[in-house]
Amino acid sequence: MPAGGATLRLEEQTGGKGEAMTITASMTRAMRFFGWLAVLLVLALSVPQPAAAQTSEQQLLEELQKVQGRVTIPDAKSGVLIQPEGVSWRDFQRDTLPLVGWIAVVGMIVLLAAFYLIRGKVRIKAGPSGRKILRFHAFERFVHWLTASCFIVLGLTGLNISFGRSIIQPIIGDSAFSTLTQWGKYAHDYLALPFVIGLVLMLVIWVKDNLPTRLDLVWLKQGGGILGDRHPPAKKFNAGQKLVFWTVILGGAGMAITGYLLLFPFTATDIDGQQTAAIVHGLIGLVMIGVILAHIYIGTIGMEGAFDAMGTGQVDENWAKEHHSLWVEKKHGQAAKGGMTQPAE
Repeated sequence: MPAGGATLRLEEQTGGKGEAMTITASMTRAMRFFGWLAVLLVLALSVPQPAAAQTSEQQLLEELQKVQGRVTIPDAKSGVLIQPEGVSWRDFQRDTLPLVGWIAVVGMIVLLAAFYLIRGKVRIKAGPSGRKILRFHAFERFVHWLTASCFIVLGLTGLNISFGRSIIQPIIGDSAFSTLTQWGKYAHDYLALPFVIGLVLMLVIWVKDNLPTRLDLVWLKQGGGILGDRHPPAKKFNAGQKLVFWTVILGGAGMAITGYLLLFPFTATDIDGQQTAAIVHGLIGLVMIGVILAHIYIGTIGMEGAFDAMGTGQVDENWAKEHHSLWVEKKHGQAAKGGMTQPAE
């Protein structure tokens, strides 16, 4: 019979078996394909990877000190992407500085509140005399309030940088916080100059009366009439006021230097200097805020008659005798020599 007829009978005889054989052949080819694929995968994984792919980010930072690329603009430092000091600075700003802020600011407020509840207001023992002594001239008061008002704004806007996002933003919302922070930045930048002018004027007019003497040790040992009932002798400024004065002068100088480095970046320092300036600026600012809070407390609710010194410039004579006895004696002596009935500056 023709060959075609033989083939037809063979297919008729096998029937469903031909279909089974076709499926089995397809499965065999598929298994061979996946087997070769597995072999190729094993070989690919066994090939050593380049050293750069096995190097972690930390290893790169330790070996290269920074991760940078190449840029075509003149500012070559813009090509630096990551550097170890930047990571440390970021961690300081996020973790350490807020902790210091809570201790310096909130801690001081809690301490002063507790002190007021225990000690109460420091009263004039003999009571107000009704007689006044000129303690500060109008120009001295102007210098004080110029420096003080600038510092208050600088302090509040600085605290907003550290705590505003976590405390103020959830309360007033994103849009209002953005506007507040933007105007706060303007105030912080532009009030830096009058603050520095105030510091210089304070140094010029009061430095001679704020130099340390042996009387300061006696004042500190006796608690300055604040921790106890004794009022140690003092001249125009006692040891506590001198500590505040030098904290403001030296701390303010540090704030000014680091602040202007930040205000005009990379004019005098590199990136390391900028990061150091930011850290020092923040720490000094928080310490000064804590000290000034204590100064405000004593000058207002903490001591009777103290605010008059920078309010009207004239203080009660009994207050002056208790807190600045040597200064009052000197003023009385000057008044007697000059034939004046009322002591004056």
